[in-house]
Amino acid sequence: MPQHGKKYQDASKRLDKDRLHQPAEAFELVKSMSNRKFDESVEVAFRLGVDPRKADQMLRGTVSLPSGTGKDVRVAVFAAGEAAREAEAAGADIVGADDLVDRIQKGFLDFDVAIATPDLMGQVGKLGRVLGPRGLMPNPKTGTVTPDVGRAVAEFKGGKVEYRTDRHGNVHVPIGRVSFEPAALVSNFGAVLDEINRAKPAAAKGRYIKGITTSSTMGPGVKIAPDARVEAAH
Repeated sequence: MPQHGKKYQDASKRLDKDRLHQPAEAFELVKSMSNRKFDESVEVAFRLGVDPRKADQMLRGTVSLPSGTGKDVRVAVFAAGEAAREAEAAGADIVGADDLVDRIQKGFLDFDVAIATPDLMGQVGKLGRVLGPRGLMPNPKTGTVTPDVGRAVAEFKGGKVEYRTDRHGNVHVPIGRVSFEPAALVSNFGAVLDEINRAKPAAAKGRYIKGITTSSTMGPGVKIAPDARVEAAH
């Protein structure tokens, strides 16, 4: 096991690892235990009662964070003609068609989200081995394969994030930065919690949300009560 640094250990000493917290208290703790020189991300992990080996129990989708992500999201768009002009007008960072496919095949990966018009998915499909493992492959389920690329660019720039079940049945979602006010983190958490509950697979049996943990990039995990209710998010 890797040795954690002194700052992590000091923060951990102040934390009762088994205690379940309400969201506002949990985010106050995460903020108080962050002592890095950079503005760490804050993430929430949901441990779900799903069988990730079964396709009908996999979760994948998007959720819009009302307080944004606090991150400058770089968006690449595969589009041509009028759709390419729409993407550029909406603030896309990189726009192209065959030329962009070629750049990515040569190693260009300086973006966080990839969006494509349906007519270009034939070419984009060649990039499956490169984009797939990085979670960057455009997909209709997440709204990243769409004829309305301008709207999709604006949504991802404005705080829309993707989520998906990992092979252990967990879902990790970024909900902001340590510099956010606790109320903003609670608001974003509420939106994610609502979405996770909405997306519950019909085939999932037993307890659905088994555990929730939040942490900053370099900080220890803080447990949130699985039955937490977020009034402030609405």
